[in-house]
This record gives sequence, C-alpha cells and structure tokens, in this order.
Amino acid sequence: MIRRVKVIGLMSGTSADGVDAALVEWPGSPAAKPFELLGYREIPFSKALQERIHRLAAGRVPGSEALAELAGLDVLLGEQFASAAAAVTASVGVSLAAVDAIASHGQTVAHYPERRATLQIGDPSVIAERTGCTTVADFRPRDVAAGGEGAPLAPFFHHAALGHPGEGRLVLNLGGIANITWIRRGAAPEDVVAFDVGPANSLIDGVVAALSGGAERMDRDGLRARRGSVAGDLLERLLDDEFLRRSPPKSTGRERYGLAEAERLAAEWAGDGRSADDLIATLVAFSAEAVAAAARAFLDGSPIDRVLVGGGGARNPELIRGLADRFVGIPVQPFDAAGVPAQAAEAMAFSLMGRNALLGIPNYLSRCTGAREGAVLGEIVPGGPGLRIRV
Repeated sequence: MIRRVKVIGLMSGTSADGVDAALVEWPGSPAAKPFELLGYREIPFSKALQERIHRLAAGRVPGSEALAELAGLDVLLGEQFASAAAAVTASVGVSLAAVDAIASHGQTVAHYPERRATLQIGDPSVIAERTGCTTVADFRPRDVAAGGEGAPLAPFFHHAALGHPGEGRLVLNLGGIANITWIRRGAAPEDVVAFDVGPANSLIDGVVAALSGGAERMDRDGLRARRGSVAGDLLERLLDDEFLRRSPPKSTGRERYGLAEAERLAAEWAGDGRSADDLIATLVAFSAEAVAAAARAFLDGSPIDRVLVGGGGARNPELIRGLADRFVGIPVQPFDAAGVPAQAAEAMAFSLMGRNALLGIPNYLSRCTGAREGAVLGEIVPGGPGLRIRV
C-alpha cells in the first residue's frame, strides 16, 4: 500500500487579514484523490500587523526604514505561520512530528510580473526551525523565473479537486483579487484556462477602511452594499480598465487594486458628497461584472453548468447575488457543493503543491501562468528533529 502523506498548507492572501492553515492527507503518489481534510484553522492577524503589511506593500514606509521593516516582517510572519501550523495540528490531535511537510504561500508584498519579479515574505527557515517540519515555500518566484506570471497557481488544485467529466465548472476564487479557473467538461490539465480578473475584495475592504477611519475592515455580510445604490457613471469608468481587457495569461495584486487606489476612490467620493454606501455597492457591482465580462471574453464557448465560489467573497451575500444576476440560470454555489470546503480551499491548494514538490513532480498549470512546462515550483527547507513550538 502506498503511504499517505500529511502536509499543512498555509495561505495569507492580498487582504492580509490572517493566515489559513489546512492539514490535508494525500496519497503518497502523483494522484490527488482520495484526499482528506484533517483540520482547518483561520488565524487572524492583528489590525496593527495588517496595517504594517498594507503600508509596506503600498510603498508607504519611508525609504530609510523600508529595508528594516521588510526584514522584520519577513521574520515576524514566519513566526505567525509557524504558530498557525502548530495550531491546526493541535486542533485535531496530530503532532507536528507526524506531519511530512508544511507548504507556505507566504505574504505577497510586491508582484511585478512585467519586471519578472514577485516577492512573498514569511521566512520559511523560521517556519522550519520553529516546527521541525520540512517547509516548501517561494512557489511564485520559480514560476516567474520559468517565464510565467507567478499567478494564478490554485487552478492546479481546482482541476484536481473540482473538475468533473460531466460538468463545465467555472471556479471563482474571490479573495482580495478575483481569479477564474475554467474547467470544461472532462477537461485535461492542458485544457484549463485560468487568470486573475481584477479586484474582488481589495477595493471594497480598502474603501470601507478609508471611509470609516480604520474602524471597519470589511463590509461584513454585505450590509453596506445592500443599503447603497450602484452609481452607473462610476461603474462604467471602473470597467474601462486596460487590465480587464488584457488577454490571459495575466495576474495582478495590490500594486494595482490596493490601498492607494482605494484611498483615491474614497477621497474622490467624499469630495463629491455622495453616499458611502453607494460607493461600496458600486465596487461590489464592479467585482461581479468584471468576472462576468471575463467569462464572456476569454473562455472557449463551452457551456457553463455550474459556478463554484470560494475565498472571502463567498461570504458576501451581495457579491454572490451580483454574480447570480449575471450568470442567469446557472447555479452559483460555494466550493462545498463539490466536496471542498470553500474557506479551506486556498490553503489546501498549497498543501497539494507542497506534496508534489516533495515528490518532484509538476505542481502548477503552465498554460495558466505562461511559464515553461515541467518545472516544479517551490524551494525546500529541510526540517529538523527538535520541535520549538507548543500550543
């Protein structure tokens, strides 16, 4: 019998609001199924830490302090990720010594594929030292080095876990950034189409924070968007966006749809004396329409039988309603409907990518990122016999 392997996947997205940790048991062979999610935890970052990450990513740290802040956050986030790994194992009574590896996405603070550059922090050496576990990290830089965009990477997992021979499935991850994975009926890995669409929650969250003076971090349950009305003039302007028109492969992040853009929109809106809730409603409509427009423009014309949604945006009823209005007659459901817990999916994706890195087999879809075929993403930091962390 082939031994099964336990890998913790760690994911901290563009919202920088915390780290998701998923402990998954995989076959010790190239097959992805059957897999079992043994445990999942969401570990929030403090408001102060989130703000430090956003300031660094937005270039708001003074030049004389920037390198020290970058280095300090690299170590601090490594400690946070190690604690999250320990927490998820403790929650299900599994020791870190029984874990084969940790796979960490890291926290993206810069993503410039046009410069062949992407940077994730959260030092994997700190994770390995604190946990004793072999740690795989820096997936995106290898993809960029191989000629790719560095994103999106999760489609590899989407195809393995959510593909179906009898259904065309449009998989949406709605984190800070929205990305699409299109898996037509019976699609082989080389048939999958995937790319970043534009903002999902990044502008919504940023505007809420700016308009509330930092008192709120998100439009919880879409309540503010529900009270507001969509401003057609602003929606039209937002949709007139060069990135949205660009053909895939393509990727983006907070450098385009982050704090600076959110604050600019909030200041412009406040200066016009218009309702804050109307701005938030318009940004929700923008996120939904950008997804629908991308589906119309860049898919292969095969029928979409189901839309599956994951990420933080799956918790926003107004965003889900906006998608349902645009995909008329097509079920819009969370990943859970296809057997993958929506909130755990991104961390599970990196768990699978880490498993494959250990096996030395491809762990991404090159068509989706534009990279050369056959590379194995991730740098491996060996573990050690002594555990340093306890929960």
